[in-house]
Amino acid sequence: MIEVKNLNKSFGDAHVLKGITTSFEKGKTNLIIGQSGSGKTVFMKCLLGLVVPDSGTISYDGRIFSKLSDREKRDLRQDMGMVFQGSALFDSMTVEENIMFPMDMFTQQSHSEMEDRVNTVLKRVNLVNAHKKYPAELSGGMQKRVAIARAIVMNPKYLFCDEPNSGLDPKTAILIDNLIQEITKEYDIITVINSHDMNSVMEIGEKIVFLQHGIKEWEGTKDEIFKTDNEAVTNFVYSSELFKKVRQMYIEERD
Repeated sequence: MIEVKNLNKSFGDAHVLKGITTSFEKGKTNLIIGQSGSGKTVFMKCLLGLVVPDSGTISYDGRIFSKLSDREKRDLRQDMGMVFQGSALFDSMTVEENIMFPMDMFTQQSHSEMEDRVNTVLKRVNLVNAHKKYPAELSGGMQKRVAIARAIVMNPKYLFCDEPNSGLDPKTAILIDNLIQEITKEYDIITVINSHDMNSVMEIGEKIVFLQHGIKEWEGTKDEIFKTDNEAVTNFVYSSELFKKVRQMYIEERD
């Protein structure tokens, strides 16, 4: 479990995170949602150890990050996989080379061992014949699959995804959502996803943390989000006509 207690972070006069307390469980897809400027990007950077909070603690399965030695922090970061918003693949490397990169950097495995692992993760994301292709030869959805394969190649305990559906068509976005959820359960890992996509929330939101102006305004499940009377949440969730209709259907059924 990742446990966050009273997390605060400021940049100059801007108080970005204001006393956030929450937790993220193993085997679940945990979503952080909120409008632009809500603090969710800074929050994820704190979870990744890229930004140091001013106060509060983040613990990973009982290990408080701020109390770890530099060596222990490096070891913990090797347990983290990251799927970046724009996939962040190296254009000059093949798919195989992109996925091997973390293993080449952080392990002493032989080339054949790394090849075997690449084969395994590519098969898992349904890209069995893409080894020698370059990112420019792949569709956006295929690039995202490669990014997921690279993120899980080191068997992480924690998987972080920053807007994994950004730039994808709705059908491909659902496929990527489902893939992330399947991997979360199969690997029994803790997955934390930054998202503003309500389709993702309703598809895979087993735990949802809603931030507004740096405050944890609400948390719950994708089912509970329909029941809340929190005005900030309902304004965010039902900003589209589609979800207004869904909420109205829910209210009518409840009545």
